[in-house]
Amino acid sequence: MSKKTILIIDDETAIRDMLRVALEMADYRCLEAENAQSGHALAIDEKPDLILLDWMMPGTSGIELARRLKRDEITAKLPIIMLTAKGEEDNKIQGLETGADDYITKPFSPRELIARLKAVLRRIEPDTPEAPITVDQLCLDPISQRVTIQDQPVDMGPTEYRLLAFFLTHQERVYNRSQLLDHIWGGNVYIDERTVDVHIRRLRKALAAGQHDRFVQTVRGSGYRFSTKVASK
Repeated sequence: MSKKTILIIDDETAIRDMLRVALEMADYRCLEAENAQSGHALAIDEKPDLILLDWMMPGTSGIELARRLKRDEITAKLPIIMLTAKGEEDNKIQGLETGADDYITKPFSPRELIARLKAVLRRIEPDTPEAPITVDQLCLDPISQRVTIQDQPVDMGPTEYRLLAFFLTHQERVYNRSQLLDHIWGGNVYIDERTVDVHIRRLRKALAAGQHDRFVQTVRGSGYRFSTKVASK
């Protein structure tokens, strides 16, 4: 199984260094940001498994960033542990009410940090995170990253694969081009929205066997959806 990725957002270099060393010794992959802006961009682009977020930072505070992350559909489910020097009960409650999954009061030991982090990751771990997804003889296997139709392999590019994986896990919902760009390419990538149309066409071409391309539907004036409920013509 691949390493879990932890995003550290803290304005103090010494704190980030200490956290990175402790996490890497526990076999986690680390990303670092020194402020809320760069941390927000990394959260969208990298989709880490968990965020360690400092409460008090210059500019946008950790508590405000936590609110933004929880309001955004792309990052709403990312678990957050708040790092705070504030030990008062009211402050802890405020942190949890913004959507943080846990908090650690400074100073703390690396051992306590890893124990808290593992506990949060266990709570949010899905029951079947790598189960194949099958719709009408179309099958996507996340472990092997293979797509088949009627047990025959389907050739598609990595972007089309990510599009299909997203659609299969978000069926019957309409997404506009901007939302698909954020989910598939990342929120900090600047490309023309019409790029989405190109990859949708490629995905449909790849799914043409058995007319499975009919599931990738254009919703006029809104965007695209994956649906097995084919509209009557």
